[in-house]
Amino acid sequence: MKNKQFYKSHIMNRKATGLLVGMVGLSLSLQAQMNPKYKFEEALKLIQQNYVDQVNEEHLVDAAIKAMIADLDPHSRYTSREEAEAMREAMSGSFAGIGIQFLKDNDQIFITMVNPDGPAMRAGIRVGDQILTVDGETVTGKEWGNKEVMEKLRGEKDVPVALGVVSPGNPEIKNIRIVRENILEKSVRESYMVDKEIGYIALSIFNRTTRPEIDEALKKLKEQGMKKLILDLQSNGGGYVESAIGVVDEFVPKEKIVFYSVPNEGGKDYYFTGGYGQFYEGELVVLIDESTASSSEIVTGALQDWDRAVVIGRRSFGKGLMQKPVPLSDGSEMQLTGARYYTPSGRSIQKPYTKGKEDYFEDFNRRMESKELLEEGHVQFPDSLKFTTLNNKRIVYGGGGIMPDRFVAIDTNEYSTWMSQLMNKGVVAKGGFEFVQQNRAALLKAFPDFESFNKRFKVAKELHGQLVNAGRKLSIQIPGEKYKASHEAIDTELKAQVASLLYTGGDYRARIRNEANESFRQGLLVLRDENLFKQLLNTGTVGKK
Repeated sequence: MKNKQFYKSHIMNRKATGLLVGMVGLSLSLQAQMNPKYKFEEALKLIQQNYVDQVNEEHLVDAAIKAMIADLDPHSRYTSREEAEAMREAMSGSFAGIGIQFLKDNDQIFITMVNPDGPAMRAGIRVGDQILTVDGETVTGKEWGNKEVMEKLRGEKDVPVALGVVSPGNPEIKNIRIVRENILEKSVRESYMVDKEIGYIALSIFNRTTRPEIDEALKKLKEQGMKKLILDLQSNGGGYVESAIGVVDEFVPKEKIVFYSVPNEGGKDYYFTGGYGQFYEGELVVLIDESTASSSEIVTGALQDWDRAVVIGRRSFGKGLMQKPVPLSDGSEMQLTGARYYTPSGRSIQKPYTKGKEDYFEDFNRRMESKELLEEGHVQFPDSLKFTTLNNKRIVYGGGGIMPDRFVAIDTNEYSTWMSQLMNKGVVAKGGFEFVQQNRAALLKAFPDFESFNKRFKVAKELHGQLVNAGRKLSIQIPGEKYKASHEAIDTELKAQVASLLYTGGDYRARIRNEANESFRQGLLVLRDENLFKQLLNTGTVGKK
């Protein structure tokens, strides 16, 4: 009897299931006709009504928006209110602070750089000072990280911050009140005369202050006799496209195409130089690498297409998508790809992204594995991606970054795991800081200015050994002594760190690193050989490095 009842019940459930399946089919048919907007709202409502735990509605919506945008392309993105505000602050070129950089060493905070003419410098703060308190609160100890200290030092413009400071050799605590000011985050990382004729300008980002900064840098270099220039865009990830137009305008005469864009509705929007530049004639070299992207590629592509500059280095990143900010009513923001841009010759330099975001950003590893970054000749383009420059009719290629006119192999030490660990774990910073703290007076007596330091200072074997031993104690796999280039790279970084702690008024780390940078060396070689410069601009790549 029990078995019959079970059988009957089972049959009834099957009938009920069949009815349910039919209803689901009808429901699916109706849902297929739903407006996707209403479907999204319905899903959110049903989650709130039926999910076992309470849900954060804002968090769910943020997650949904991020998921939608992630399905578009690798560069469209969504940012929360807080992230959007931080981004706007960063791109404005300034923040309210006191103008210092610091290092945490053994739970103590030491000042490693003071901006010239900044509020901290005017208040008497100097490199090597130790910060004990901020607004009466002790900032020593493990609970105080770099982020926490930075947040205490930054704040509203014109609002003072009180520091308790101890200077080297003086145990007395000084209480110093500093009024926060807008601190300029410079786009021009460094500019200086390399020799009597060749100037150097490095751009770190394209923000709202880029054009006036490069304009001022060019003016000062020309006053010092500059006739030729190295424009360094290595590791410049881009920024505002308007600033890129301004930079090209400095080097290319009026009414020349900088780039054109193709938006989703079709057609072409052209962008031209305005004729307000001040370096139209001098020989120009542009340095790029695999991290040169976006607005940097706009600049490089325009200068190459107009045969205005010799491009040296390695194939650039390959970002030819333009994002535009689309604000939401709550202050959050979507950065949506609104157009593709093309160089003056018609090149799209956007690399493919059909295999997804993760694959897209693995491109650097593929380039290393294929030896593209190590040897010339590993990049092959189909004829469909072949273009010609506008003046000299040289062959250039689209389809995935800007190809340089002169190739320079990557420095594997710079990108090695062990070097990254030495830098990121503060081994070099700490070693340089302690060396300067113990020997500052003697160093400044022996090398009263940067020029004398750069020419004559050598990292002693003992100092080098101390740093290597410190690294190995942290299990960093530093190459053995037979790898001479690796140990020369360590000395370069250590010398750069020492210089930055001894002298103010310039990015002396960059100057020292430049002398060890093969792309920079090749730039000097090309600018010092007029025939080679002309040959590269007329025929493209000459020689291998």
